[in-house]
Amino acid sequence: MAPETFGALSLLPPLLAIGLAIVTRKAVLSLFLGIWSGGIIEAGGPTPLADPVGWLGGVVDAGFGLFPAFDWIVSAIATEFHATIIVFTLLLGSGVAMVWNLGGSHAVRDWAIEYLDTQRKAGAIAWLLGLLMFFDDYANTAIVGSAMKDVSDQLRISREKLSYIVDSTAAPVSTLAISSWVAFQLGLIEDAYESIGLENAPSAFEIFVQSIPFNMYSILAIAMVAIVVGTGRDYGEMLDAEHRSGRTGEVTRAEATPMQDVAEELGAPNARNPRLVNFFAPVAVLIVVTLGAALWTGGFAFGAFAANPTDALWNAVTNASYGKALVYGSFAMVVSGFLLGKAYDVFGFGEATDNVIDGFGIMLTAVTILSLAWGIGNVVSALGTGEYVAAYAEAMLDPTILPVVVLLTGAFVAFSTGTSWGTMAILTPILIPVAWQLTGDHTMVAAVVGTIFSGAIFGDHTSPISDTTVLSATFTGADLIDHVRTQIYYAITVGLVAIALLLVWGVTRVSPLILLPVGVVVLVALVYGLSELDARRKGISPVSASVPYEGDGEGSVASDVADDGDEAVRDD
Repeated sequence: MAPETFGALSLLPPLLAIGLAIVTRKAVLSLFLGIWSGGIIEAGGPTPLADPVGWLGGVVDAGFGLFPAFDWIVSAIATEFHATIIVFTLLLGSGVAMVWNLGGSHAVRDWAIEYLDTQRKAGAIAWLLGLLMFFDDYANTAIVGSAMKDVSDQLRISREKLSYIVDSTAAPVSTLAISSWVAFQLGLIEDAYESIGLENAPSAFEIFVQSIPFNMYSILAIAMVAIVVGTGRDYGEMLDAEHRSGRTGEVTRAEATPMQDVAEELGAPNARNPRLVNFFAPVAVLIVVTLGAALWTGGFAFGAFAANPTDALWNAVTNASYGKALVYGSFAMVVSGFLLGKAYDVFGFGEATDNVIDGFGIMLTAVTILSLAWGIGNVVSALGTGEYVAAYAEAMLDPTILPVVVLLTGAFVAFSTGTSWGTMAILTPILIPVAWQLTGDHTMVAAVVGTIFSGAIFGDHTSPISDTTVLSATFTGADLIDHVRTQIYYAITVGLVAIALLLVWGVTRVSPLILLPVGVVVLVALVYGLSELDARRKGISPVSASVPYEGDGEGSVASDVADDGDEAVRDD
């Protein structure tokens, strides 16, 4: 049965999963019910009212929709790229366990507490680390989340706030520099231009470079993190979370289910004398081996590099297998843990092997949710959700508002399917030819490419079934749904500003390089205005108060004085 025949019914499974996840805060159950509903829809057919008896018979024959549901889940896991990411995630869990048991996390915590004595400093370091880890969003969330979690806990930064900083930096920065995201999109751009059949078409790289200023959501999302961290102001549910954490030391909501709790699952570290090298060496190994493996899988050759360094490096970067590189890097991280444990007499190889297995355990929830989120992706592919939404977008296209329509379409597809890459794969081949046919303008094509990126990230940041959202919550130890519910206020704010700027560009064609600084100024004003309004409504300060860390106990309190001279918190 052709997927497009399911029409509006194809929207039901992803929207059901997302709605249930937000309402019930039970991500695994919600995702499975969304997949199961897709199995029922596919088994019964697209017209249940036309032949109710035949529809019911089809559903019963398919095990009440369970047979296709489990087929989708299994096939999602069996996909090479997804299986690679699962292996990477499990190995990264083992790497985190190694660092923990070596005492590396405690060493970083002790060092950071000495030098990072305010929430603002810790947030700024997390933001800067996120910018530096531009080559892959998965590795970005893992490194930054793991590095900053203990420090932010001691400074009473809520896990929701840390996961926002990590999530809203990792994926956006990966769309702006040479990364696994850009390499994937370059291939899609090249294929789309080939389908147009132009003789003198610009290269995919030229279009990508031109598209960067039009990727306004990603650029403004990064700026928004800096604004929120720099001002210390929050609004929406994030303001509540920050006040709870600052007042009580509870970095997660009392009823929350953190995606990962290393201390609870792994126990106290064995190291008697924590060393910084036991944190930074494994992380450095992860980064170096991942980047080196990416170049190797991309066919990097020293002979070609000597002859033409730029082309050789570019070809290697764009042809790299980033999934495999991440697996090799995470495995090397685990091996470094074995060697450091032996070198510093922290644990032997037998205990190190136990740490590897324990590390797998802390990632089981993340792997489960990732697998079900990918299963939803198979559902929407089988039912034709993306094609259905894209067809409606095509019918409404107008050159003036084309970038805005593309952004909103990408956001809806990414929100519904939980996959930015899937969104790019669906929309790029459709919308680049449409943009060229409507305008015959390569600048408009670049604008469409940039807004596809923006829409995909915007939808990702608001969706509880997004893989990057899941991993951000995992490595910061946040509750997944709490992360989404707090981040969504900021994502929508940034999205609305990006839409307004794109509308201005569509009408005036003012350079986006001029519009972007205007957008940053607008975001500053909105953060101040919305934080004041929300705080006044709740009877609290727009700047949450925190207490500095003192002593060895978890959550110990030194004073009730707010950090950086901020106002003390009034009781809600």
